[in-house]
Order: sequence, then C-alpha cells, then structure tokens
Amino acid sequence: MKRILVTGGAGFIGSHLCEELLNRGNDVICLDNFFTGSKDSIRHLLDNNRFELVRHDVTKEYFIEVDEIYNLACPASPPHYQYNPIKTAKTSVLGVINMLGLAKRCKAKVLQASTSEVYGDPIVHPQKETYWGNVNPIGIRSCYDEGKRMAETLMFDYHRQNNVDIRVVRIFNTYGPNMDKNDGRVVSNFIVQALQNKDITIYGDGSQTRSFCYVSDLVAGMIKMMENEEGFNGPVNLGNPVETSILDFAKFIIELTNSKSKIVFLPLPSDDPTQRKPDITLAKEKLNWEPVVNVKDGLLKTIEYFKNVI
Repeated sequence: MKRILVTGGAGFIGSHLCEELLNRGNDVICLDNFFTGSKDSIRHLLDNNRFELVRHDVTKEYFIEVDEIYNLACPASPPHYQYNPIKTAKTSVLGVINMLGLAKRCKAKVLQASTSEVYGDPIVHPQKETYWGNVNPIGIRSCYDEGKRMAETLMFDYHRQNNVDIRVVRIFNTYGPNMDKNDGRVVSNFIVQALQNKDITIYGDGSQTRSFCYVSDLVAGMIKMMENEEGFNGPVNLGNPVETSILDFAKFIIELTNSKSKIVFLPLPSDDPTQRKPDITLAKEKLNWEPVVNVKDGLLKTIEYFKNVI
C-alpha cells in the first residue's frame, strides 16, 4: 500500500485515476481547487476510509508525506484555460514547482501529466517524442501549450539538479464518463449536441484530424509509467493512434446516438492544430502499453453517461 497524492483529482481524468489507485489498495489524497473539477466526479469515493479530499490550489505550497505524486492540476480545454490565461500559466509553472519541491522533500516519485499540445500545430506526423513541436509562443493557446512545455523543463531540471524521481507523460485526446458537458472539447460537444438534436458545430471544414483514447486505457498507461523501474523518465506519448477526421467523427456520433442533428461549420480558432496522432512505439517498448478499448465501445459508454447527465 502506498500513500499517493493526485492533484486535479476531482477532474475528468483525475477522478478515474483516484478510483483506480484506490481499487489497487492505496491511500489516495485528492487535491483540487474545483475550478474545473467537480465533487460529483469523486462523490462515490468519499465514504472510502483510504480516500481524502482536500480543497487546495497547487499554485500555493502544500505539505504532506507521500510516496507518489500525480500532478494533473490544470484546466485542459480551450474555453477553460483561456478564461484566465495568466492563472493557467501559473498553475502549470508554479504548480509543478510546488509538487517537485514536495517530491524532493519526501523523496517521492512524481508524474507530470503533460499534453500533446506541447507539439503545437505539428509539421511532423504522427508525433514522436523526439519532435520538438511547432508552438506559437504568443497566441491564445500559449498559456497552456507553453505552460506545459515549461513544466516539462522544470521536471527534467529537478531530476538532473536534485535527483528527483520524475515521470512525464504526454496525454493525447481522451474521453469517457465524468467529462464536463460544457468543457468545449470535441467529444463532449458532439455528444451533447447530438443527444439534444441540436446542430453539431465543427470549427473549420472538418478535415482536421484527432485520435481519441478511452480514459481507462489512459489511466492504465499513467500507472504503468509511474510503476516502471527501468529508469525511464519519459516523456512518453499516451493516446490512441487510430486517427479520424473531425467531420467523420461527427457523423459517427450522429449514427451512434440516432440523432436528428445537422452539421454546421464555423470559423477555425487561431492556432488550432490541423493534425493530432500519437506515435506510441515508445509506450509499447518501455511500458508494454497500448489502448485496448475500441472507439465505438468507448463512445457508447460515454454516450450513456451523458444521457444521465443531461
């Protein structure tokens, strides 16, 4: 049994991670300021005597004794992270500094939830970990993209300078139950619109591509990365390499929901990536990990969740 801190633990991915870590017999401390996280996501865990919920902002120091730290705290959808871009940058940078300081003091392992957005609008496809990216440092997405890039820098500097035991995973598009219906991301937007028979809004012409990983697969990969003892720090891509265009994905959602929705097209936001697909060769080699949930099965579970939510 380990004592594990999960920052952003009441968020979409964090809530699933907390539950799985508890299922594996660990003590879990969930830290969240509830800017985008929700108590509803972890309410069913509150009666578990090995689970503790703490309202706290990672931009402020936090002191506790733990064996492992999963640092997930940061708004991840464009409407949320662009709402207060300075706060987003602080969360990425000050948050990881505080968690690295805690890991250094406790001699704990620390895993940083980085993102495929560190690759920006990529000119290399699919994206390998060796690709340094194509990021606009002054655009409307920069608070998140550059914040996460700086967080990776700090992780490796603390590792080299202070010998902190680090892990870095780059998370690609992930979906599943506990997503916020208003988070502004493709899966939640399309499913909610389809279930309500509203127009499905596509930004641009729909030719841009994404690949979607079910949340249980992602959580399994994160835990494998934390538990690997081969001296592998990452970064490592975690995502589903099955690529689809946004237009085809919208049509698939309409089919799965038996919706009467029509597709409408709106202008593409600034710096929106045109392609996104992970190369997961490294994850297969180092972690023996790859997704096992196919997109249709994952979407049906997610649609069922949203039916209950709305």
